[in-house]
Amino acid sequence: MSTTSTARASSDPPPTPVTRLDAMTEPSIFTRILRGDIPAEIVGETENAFAIRDIAPQAPVHLLVIPKTEQYRNVVELAAGDPDLLTEVIGLANTVASEHADGDFRLIFNTGAGAGQTVFHVHAHVLAGGLNEKSLGG
Repeated sequence: MSTTSTARASSDPPPTPVTRLDAMTEPSIFTRILRGDIPAEIVGETENAFAIRDIAPQAPVHLLVIPKTEQYRNVVELAAGDPDLLTEVIGLANTVASEHADGDFRLIFNTGAGAGQTVFHVHAHVLAGGLNEKSLGG
C-alpha cells in the first residue's frame, strides 16, 4: 500500500494551525464594544480586561468582566491558556463589585450553550445585591 504526501519545501513556513476562533467571521460583540462600534458604559478596565453593565440584568447589580482578547471561548480554555489573565479578570471582578455593590458578589462563567453561554468570548458575570442561596437556580 502506498501513500501520497505533499512535501513542503524547507523554505516554506510551517502551516498555521486552525483554531475554532478562526472560523468566526466577525468580531464578538465584546470586541465591537471595546473598539467603540457598539456603545456601552465601561465601568472598569485593566490592561487586559474590561467591565460593562449587562444589557439584560439578572440581579440588582449585573456586570460583565471580559478579557480584551477573543482568543478564549470559555473559562476552561482561559484557565489552561493564560492563568495570569484569568487572575486579572477575577481581580477586576472584585474591584467592580466593591465599587458598584457592597463587595459581596457572585461570579459566574457560563461554559457551553447548555450552560447558558450565548457569546463565545469568555466573560464573567458579576452579580450582587439581595442574592441568596436559593437564587442559584435558572
